[in-house]
Amino acid sequence: MSDWLNVGSLVLGLIAWILPVVNLMRYEKHSNKKWIALSIMSISVCAISLCFQIFYTYHKVTVEDWGALMDTMYAVAFASAALLIITIVLNAITLIVYRDRAAK
Repeated sequence: MSDWLNVGSLVLGLIAWILPVVNLMRYEKHSNKKWIALSIMSISVCAISLCFQIFYTYHKVTVEDWGALMDTMYAVAFASAALLIITIVLNAITLIVYRDRAAK
């Protein structure tokens, strides 16, 4: 079961990046009123993805697999930070683009 946490985290992380990209691609459509919902979903999916990583780390601690923890923690921390930063940047770009559109 713990292996599915990593797979789920990866899939949810990709979804967190895809949703703002979809928002930006739909910018030309004048009837795109769901951009806020998609941005909130993107941030929520990112949070769930990071939560899966916390659960996976907790599982490794409970089974006392210290070798796996020591081998993977740098990569997990780097990937988690990258996921969070890129998700925030993509959603910030979406906010800026749609804010300028609403101001016109």
